This record gives sequence, structure tokens and C-alpha cells, in this order.
Amino acid sequence: MSKSYKSALAMLVSVFFFWGFVAAGNTILIPVFKKSLDLHQWQAQLIEFCFYVAYAVGALAYYLIGRARGRDILNTIGYKKGLIYGLLISAVGAFLFMPAASYESFPLMLAGLFIVGLGFSLQQTAANPLAISLGSKETGSSRLSMAGGVNNVGTTIAPILLSYAIFGSTGTAENTVLSLESVKMPYLILCAAFIVVAIAIKFSRIPDQLTDDKGATGNERLRIADYPSLWMGMIGIFVYVGVEVSTAANLAEYLKIEAGISEDNVAPFISLFWGSLMIGRWAASVGAFNVSKATENILRVVAPLLAFGLFLAVNSLKASTDITLFFPYLIPMAVLLVAAHITSNKPAFQLQLFAGLGILSLFVGMFTTGMLSIFGFMSVGLFCSTLWPCVFDLATSGLGKFKSQGSAFLIMMIMGGGFVSVFQGYLSDESLLGIRNSYWVGVACFAYLAYYGRYMMKRV
Repeated sequence: MSKSYKSALAMLVSVFFFWGFVAAGNTILIPVFKKSLDLHQWQAQLIEFCFYVAYAVGALAYYLIGRARGRDILNTIGYKKGLIYGLLISAVGAFLFMPAASYESFPLMLAGLFIVGLGFSLQQTAANPLAISLGSKETGSSRLSMAGGVNNVGTTIAPILLSYAIFGSTGTAENTVLSLESVKMPYLILCAAFIVVAIAIKFSRIPDQLTDDKGATGNERLRIADYPSLWMGMIGIFVYVGVEVSTAANLAEYLKIEAGISEDNVAPFISLFWGSLMIGRWAASVGAFNVSKATENILRVVAPLLAFGLFLAVNSLKASTDITLFFPYLIPMAVLLVAAHITSNKPAFQLQLFAGLGILSLFVGMFTTGMLSIFGFMSVGLFCSTLWPCVFDLATSGLGKFKSQGSAFLIMMIMGGGFVSVFQGYLSDESLLGIRNSYWVGVACFAYLAYYGRYMMKRV
């Protein structure tokens, strides 16, 4: 990579942090509002639904705007401005948390999350193909994994910070309603951060256009039916985000019912689930660096251990958290490292193998008890960690000038996080499957991803 590409990529990955922070923060808000407003589990999942459906609404709106102008939106305004405008839209949504917390208004908070999601939709449409394009084609998925690793720094620390903000260092779930005012400060800081990064990107070296995307104009419209890898990849993004988000979103309810862990003590477990994605992505991102094979193999072990160390360090800040409880998690991490090594820079193979390991993790979660069961569900994060870059890379390969349009369609399918979460939340009712068996929904999602990986192995 040239020096300008490196600086551009460094600036670009900062927006990935925000996506992770808000996404993981939602998993803390779910049990809080469920308890304070006496909601059913599926109603509490509307937090995820509004946030993730905003991706689909935003992507569709940006696509229709592009159609009306005869040129897709990112090739009209440029990828850099797409990131800037997306950040400013998200800043408006984050600011709405101020009145939402003051009035303890669930609808207003949902509206704020929806607007944040609209901004993220535009950011994701621009940032993902940019990350793949800023360097050699062979290491595109590794760069996206590296950006995802930064995303998961946000997902790892968000549950802890929001737990402190809502419950305090010694608070309990009993004072949740009275603590909603304290949500203001984290989201006010987030709003300011969106604005600061937007200004920084304005003066960065992030390119306005991709080298292999000259832009479709006039009647040149992407026909999804002509690209099986794309439309199958769209379903893949839907179920991938679905299983990742729904596993985390329903985890607090599982911990409460099956393990007796209250709302104010779930943060370390949720943090480890999202931290698991960071662990996997740090391992996968090693391929993006120009180092010798021997150094790369060493880094594939050191990087995830550093990520796990970051999780332990963040969670050790709360005196009541016994971090030694999580040491056995090194075992599924070892499985991840072996799987990552044998599938390095082979996205179709990696997708197939990791989806299979995801199914195995869910089986461990559903058919065992105690910490083994909890580790099973949290290990889903490990094997979801590199699925996004795998699916995105496979689905957009060969699109050429239609890459921007294809990216928009893929981002649209992030709505799977909302739909699958609500669906699993509905099935988790004791009169239906119950919280434990509701995770069969995740098994079905992983089964499709394994099929897509097998399909693409024969075509790449």
C-alpha cells in the first residue's frame, strides 16, 4: 500500500468503531428498557429492529435518489462526502437521546436509533468497498477484517461504559428507571465524536472514487438477477447479521432465566460476545500487512491474545467482575486460530468452515448447562467474526462499475439484525420454544451461510 492509502485507511477505519459502539450498546439498553417499561422480550427487541431496519430504509432511499438523478449517489457526491454526510446524520440521531432520556420516552429513543442507523447505512455503503479497494485485491477481505477489528474495540467497551452510565459502579438493576438520565452523557459525547470525525475526514486523503468503479450512468442499472453471487450474498448478509445480533440481543434474557444473572451483571458477558468478534477479526486482519510468512504466523497468535487481553483489562475495571471466570475461553479461541490459519485469504472456504463451527457453538449452548453453555453462545461471536468480509468480498467480486450499487443492496440487508432478533425474541416465549431453544433460529442462519460458502467455492 502507498503512504496515502495507509493514511486514508487509518482514517476510514475510525467510522467502524462507531458502528460497533452503538450496536453493542443496544444490547445493554434492551434489558434496561424491558425491565423499566415492563416489556415483552419481542417488544424490547424493537431496539434492534428500529436500528437495523434503518439500514434497509437508508440504503433503499439512497438508491432511489441515485436512480432519480441517473447516477448512483456515491458516484455523484463521492465516497468521502458519503462518509461525512452519514456521520452528520448519525450525530442528529445521537443527540435525540438527550430528550429521550429526560422524558424516559421509548418511542423517542427508537427514533434516535433509527436516525443513527440511517447515517450508518450511508457510511457502510461507502466504507466497505473503500476498505476492500485501498490496496491489493488479494488482501481486500483481510483489510475489511482489520477494519472490523476496530469496530469490535467499540463493541467490547460499549457494554461496560453504558453499564457504568446506567447502573453506576455500585448500582443495581433496581434503580434502572432513575438512572436513565445518565444515558445522556455517553450519547452526547458520541454525537460530538461523529462531528469531529466528519471534519477530520473532510481533510483526509480518502478518495472520492474507487479505482475500479467509474460509475454506472444513464440506463446502466445493476440487474441483481444477472449476478447470483450478489443476490445470494444479500441473503447471506441478512442471515449473518441476523444470527450475530439476535444471539447477543437475547443473551441477557438467557443469562437471567438460565443462569440467574441480573441485568446489572450481564455487561461482562455481552462484552465478551462482542469482544469475540474483535478477537477473530484481529487474527484475520494479519493478512493485510506486508510481513514475512513466519511473522504473519506469529501475529496470528499474538493479535487475538492482545484482543482478549484488552477485554480482560476493560472488564477488570469493575471490582465486582471476576475475570478469571473467562480464562477457559482460551480453548474456543484456539479452535478459532486453527480454523483461521487453514482458511487464510480463502473467503469461500472460511465462510463454509466458520458457519459450521458457529452451528457447533450453538449446539454447545443449547445442549449443555452452566459456564460451558454460556461459552457456547459467546463463541458464536468468534465464528461470526470474519463472515462479514467473506460474504461482502464474494458478493461484490466481479461487479466492476456496479460495485457501489451492489454495496448499497448488501447494506440494505443489514435489516436482518432487526427481523431475526424480533423473530427469535417472539419464539423465546415459554409458551413457544423458550429462550434456550429459540437459538435454533441461529442454526438455520448458519446453515444457509455454509451453503453459500460451498456454492461460491465452486465459482471463485
